[in-house]
Amino acid sequence: MKILVIEDEPRAAEYLRQGLSEHGYVVDTAISGADGLHKALETDYDLVLLDIMLPGFDGFAVLSALRSGKQTPVLMLTARGSMDDKIRGFDLGADDYLVKPFDFSELLARVRAIVKRGNAAPLDSVLCVGNLQVDSVRHRAIRGGSPIDLTAKEFALLVLLMRRAGEVLSRTQIASLVWDINFDSDTNIIDVAIKRLRAKVDDPFDVKLIHTVRGVGYVFELRT
Repeated sequence: MKILVIEDEPRAAEYLRQGLSEHGYVVDTAISGADGLHKALETDYDLVLLDIMLPGFDGFAVLSALRSGKQTPVLMLTARGSMDDKIRGFDLGADDYLVKPFDFSELLARVRAIVKRGNAAPLDSVLCVGNLQVDSVRHRAIRGGSPIDLTAKEFALLVLLMRRAGEVLSRTQIASLVWDINFDSDTNIIDVAIKRLRAKVDDPFDVKLIHTVRGVGYVFELRT
């Protein structure tokens, strides 16, 4: 599921991008209302997280312009928590409204609720392949009854591979979906990350789930 975050504060935008990516969402960001509106109109997102206090073209203007062309679900995510602001947001077509500071777990719950109401297929929070089970909400990975201790990035990588099980993913795809989209493909960061993930997920077990497709990338699947 693809989410656009329109947020002009770089640290807040990165916080949202990283947090949502770690839960299996593909996230684009925009740091201005004009850039955000352009992306929202040009790309089919499943959800837009929209700040109000944007320079120049504020969030209300973005929402109004977006609603003239598309019905992409919008969650207003802003420090402006007055009743007048909330009413204005909903009147302009917002699907939900969350005031900063917020609990990230609440944001995830609201994202899931919006997706369930919309046309996009909700992401399963619990993924199972063979005897490996991953709960993306609780950040738990268990294989053969034994918990697996993963870093945040390893967890995001594993969730991506499991959601795309059976599909060969190139290093470039993995880099863009788990790491920064401007990732330098000359480095071997993906191969190193896969090696570390294999050491935890595959090495202790006879049946391997992560497979190398030479010259292309990796595929996650149970082979019999």
